[in-house]
Amino acid sequence: MTSTPAAPATPATPQVVFACVRNGGRSVISRVLAEHYAGGRVRALSAGTQPGEHVHPEVARALTSLGLDASAEVPTLLTRDTIAASDLAITLGCGEECPYVPGVQYRDWPVADPGGQDDATVRAIIGDLDARVRGLLGELVPDHELPPSVLSGA
Repeated sequence: MTSTPAAPATPATPQVVFACVRNGGRSVISRVLAEHYAGGRVRALSAGTQPGEHVHPEVARALTSLGLDASAEVPTLLTRDTIAASDLAITLGCGEECPYVPGVQYRDWPVADPGGQDDATVRAIIGDLDARVRGLLGELVPDHELPPSVLSGA
């Protein structure tokens, strides 16, 4: 009896949720950067424990200046279901308010809040998150060649 070789396994697309309090700054920046660099190899979500009404205008302006579109970003409530559906939860200042779901890996990124900050400070925060997101994608999809940093031409 001969056996047919099994089809090669196709790895599932990892899903990451970036979580902060208002879902108007750090988590949005992280999600937009992750989606930009991942090229469909990672699914990125963002949400907040107490979502605001809109993305911080200084964040949207800074992302636009880097060629990234944040116009479709809408602050969303972070739920246990969102975290449970994710492989990794990156917390950005929501601390104890972020729901804990067993089996999901958590990492805390201590990054300043860009809300209400001047353009230079927002750009520095984007730089911090850019490096963190690029490093994370290198771990999640090590065979994916990342495009150049959006900051390299800035």
